[in-house]
Amino acid sequence: QVQLVESGGGLVQPGGSLRLSCAASGSFFSINTMGWYRQAPGKQRELVAAVTNGGSTNYADSVKGRFTISRDNAKNTVYLQMNSLKPEDTAVYYCTAIVTTIQAIDHYWGQGTQVPVSS
Repeated sequence: QVQLVESGGGLVQPGGSLRLSCAASGSFFSINTMGWYRQAPGKQRELVAAVTNGGSTNYADSVKGRFTISRDNAKNTVYLQMNSLKPEDTAVYYCTAIVTTIQAIDHYWGQGTQVPVSS
């Protein structure tokens, strides 16, 4: 079984910064793509950013130039550095990973961490 545990969420003022972390643990062969989704109240969950195990990244247009995704493969951890935060970034942020285990290749989700952006 694979677990993704997020940390780093919390209230932040507009224009501020926050860094989210997500560590994967459990029994698996490899972690492929890791990423972050978010879901704002009343809206659908959307992709924020993703990074492959080779380091290739992609971002939602709304966060390009403000957010940076990175990963530490040795620690099985993915990070999301969020700068110049806006009220519209308010959402629950979910970590995600595509993981290869002995049984299959599956898509795993973290429990979510709240990021309210408000003064």
